[in-house]
Amino acid sequence: MAKIKGAVRIDTDRCKGCAVCVAACPFDVLTPSKEVNAKGYNWVAAIHPDACTGCANCAVVCPDSCITVYRQKDPTA
Repeated sequence: MAKIKGAVRIDTDRCKGCAVCVAACPFDVLTPSKEVNAKGYNWVAAIHPDACTGCANCAVVCPDSCITVYRQKDPTA
């Protein structure tokens, strides 16, 4: 069976840094950024993108729908 790899895309302009997605990620892919967006919020960044399996827990719990998760077969597996 092919291994699935995920890719997380975060709309940093809309993210308000609530970090609900950080707590929902079982693989510690996300963390609050030290940078701020145009609204002054510390947006969330993917610090371990290779650990993402595409489970989409982060996207489901995001209250502002700032996260999109893509799933694809891992070409190296």
